[in-house]
Amino acid sequence: MNSDVQIAGDPLAIPHLLPPVPAHPATVAGFAGLARSIAADRAAWAPLVRYDTTSRWYHRLRTGPGYEVWLLSWVPGQGSGRHDHGASSGVLTVLEGELTEHTEAGPRTLTAGAQRVFAPGYVHEVVNDALAPAVSLHVYFPGLTNMPMHPSQTTVSGGAAAPSEVLAP
Repeated sequence: MNSDVQIAGDPLAIPHLLPPVPAHPATVAGFAGLARSIAADRAAWAPLVRYDTTSRWYHRLRTGPGYEVWLLSWVPGQGSGRHDHGASSGVLTVLEGELTEHTEAGPRTLTAGAQRVFAPGYVHEVVNDALAPAVSLHVYFPGLTNMPMHPSQTTVSGGAAAPSEVLAP
């Protein structure tokens, strides 16, 4: 009896019949586009969101070659602390609500749909200063391996706090 390859021919010999290999982002613009496409698919991420009043909630949504995607929720008053992302670059996209990003240049309000792109070593603090919960999407490339904390711009004691490392996005 004949095999499928004998009857139909080898599909690898006819590359135009094969489905295209999904491309993985390779540029900052590609990662920003990935974040926008995930944000647009609300049905995929919205049922996963949880709100935790004791700490920021986060969930790794996806990984790919050289990147990872995190979903975070923020209740009013929650913040990240002042930090950078080590060797990772990133794209922060606000999905719902409003977040405030604090940098040396001053505060910036980010509303739903806003994106911020950052390079390794970019220091910021993200806080939900609003009265309603917020949800954000974070794409890190390469994947996040450390998140060094930095002393706040002003400390209560007047001294600098020692930086520490955490791995939560």
